[in-house]
Amino acid sequence: MEFLSVVYLVYMFIAIYFLLFYILVYLHNRKNLFDYARTDKKYTISVLVPVFNEEKTIENTINAIFEVDYSIEELIVLNDGSTDNTRKIVEKLKKKYPKLKLINKKNSGKADSLNKGIELAKGELVVVVDADSYPAKDSFGRLVGYFDDEKTGAATCVFVPRNKNKFLEKLQDTEYRVIAFTRKLLGYVGAIWVTPGPLAMYRKDVLKKIGGFDKNNLTEDIEITWNLAKHGYERRMCLSTHATTSVPVNLKAWYKQRRRWNIGGLQCISKYKGEFFEKGMLGMFILPFFTIQLFLGLIGLSIFVYLIFRRALADLLFATYSIQIGTPILTRNSLFITPSFLNYLGVIIFITGFIFTLVVLGIVKTESLLKKQNLFNLIFYLIIYLAVYPVILVSAVYNFMTKNYKWR
Repeated sequence: MEFLSVVYLVYMFIAIYFLLFYILVYLHNRKNLFDYARTDKKYTISVLVPVFNEEKTIENTINAIFEVDYSIEELIVLNDGSTDNTRKIVEKLKKKYPKLKLINKKNSGKADSLNKGIELAKGELVVVVDADSYPAKDSFGRLVGYFDDEKTGAATCVFVPRNKNKFLEKLQDTEYRVIAFTRKLLGYVGAIWVTPGPLAMYRKDVLKKIGGFDKNNLTEDIEITWNLAKHGYERRMCLSTHATTSVPVNLKAWYKQRRRWNIGGLQCISKYKGEFFEKGMLGMFILPFFTIQLFLGLIGLSIFVYLIFRRALADLLFATYSIQIGTPILTRNSLFITPSFLNYLGVIIFITGFIFTLVVLGIVKTESLLKKQNLFNLIFYLIIYLAVYPVILVSAVYNFMTKNYKWR
């Protein structure tokens, strides 16, 4: 068997393994997907909102937080050196909300702002909300129950785009729902690897114990989750509540965001590489799982490019020699395509993935998701949208290797 065929088979095996893994976990837990931990205990909560030039969204975010049906101790806006009207807007809102506090500081990054907020927070639990995100009214109440278990360090929920009118936004809507669903499934095996910025609830003393957020990482939400896992703390996912968040509206902004995610992921792998296959969920599952998923698409892209190049070269040589010796370049036999076993396997994987995605979209629904999923959007998402990710990873690897870490 050719080396390429072996690589292709291994690639297919890994893809099928991940797909079957998710399907089996779903089938085993499908009856309690939307269950959440209930509690009679009243927790004190401090909400942290790090901001940098968020004048367009900060007022709506603050209003949404104070509309949540769970009493909070305080809402601390951490102004990381904004140069727009963010500060003025928050100062105006302080007259409306007595529990609203504003901390102005020099620009030093989101993670440093959050660490400052953790030191100032009075609550037992700390909720981090991005300045362009909007928690549902029942979100805090449906997350606090997980903290009755003292080993729980963090909890998160579903995120869906607030803006989803443009084609790119609709594709991200599909992506976010699939991510939320798979994160829930990973939660059943203790393998949640990120508690994203739009809304995450943490136990404050645990954050202090593990050293807070990493100021040097572009994806502080991934890093803090791995740090929690390393220290043996559980991460929980609630599928029965959500937050909406603003997503990129054009390809340039989308590309920069995804590149940052990939660079941050590579930073996490580099930082925790010593944990590979060490005892615990981080070393035995999260690190291998995350690394394989990150580079799986890159392997597939490499195979695709190689096959295209080899076929183009073969056709060029065939045409050149055919012209030289006077034989036909195109014959009836050359019009026939004989599918191989690998071709059939690829089609089966695509169909299975398509059906699985349809099931996910039918399950993960929120008040903000009322329209039916467009079939063309879904096909484009599976074939084109996801295929771009390996290209972004190539750029991220280059930036990571050259230490060119850019937030935007």
